[in-house]
Amino acid sequence: MRVPSTSSFKLVYERLVDMATNTQSVDLVGDEAATNLARAALFAALVGAFAYVSFPHPFSASPITLQVLGVFLAGIFLGPVWGGGALVLYLAAGALGAPVFSAGTGGLGVLVAAPTLGYLWSYPFAAALVGYVVHGGVTLRDLDGVGVPRLVGAMLAGTVVIYALGVAGMAVVLELTLVEAFLTGALAFVPFEGVKMAAAIGVVRSDAIAAS
Repeated sequence: MRVPSTSSFKLVYERLVDMATNTQSVDLVGDEAATNLARAALFAALVGAFAYVSFPHPFSASPITLQVLGVFLAGIFLGPVWGGGALVLYLAAGALGAPVFSAGTGGLGVLVAAPTLGYLWSYPFAAALVGYVVHGGVTLRDLDGVGVPRLVGAMLAGTVVIYALGVAGMAVVLELTLVEAFLTGALAFVPFEGVKMAAAIGVVRSDAIAAS
């Protein structure tokens, strides 16, 4: 399956921001919390859309998807509070039956019994951590002043959270040892996470260039 280009991700992000801005101007004037909630909901929808870009991994029970890229972008653009909140909304939508998990699945059962449950539960924590590291706290900062090393470090930290919880969940559900779960559920995916990090940096940097 062909992975969308960085320019495609940037276009999606710009449309999300435009939608949130328009919502603010019509219905949410002067209501910062409601505006942030709207943007969090839009990023939750983006992660759900990325779940459909998935294909099986030959050595793992978990498919390869772009959901983690959405987690990175939510943390980077929304910060720790609303970035984490966006992924809470995403999990809530999936638990209520919306087909927003990998391969178009949904329902509470995915969050309590599927091999990928640990990965899904990790997303709010990972997005919050990415946002906290990128912005140096809970207050949003201008991304123009955030260097690539900080972005990479933030996403690496988020990746550790995702795989720590993901491997533990896979070990429990599939009755594997932690080593076996790591080999099938983490190690095989490392190169793909590097590509997602590069794509996230491309989105951030292209957005900064366009704004300058």
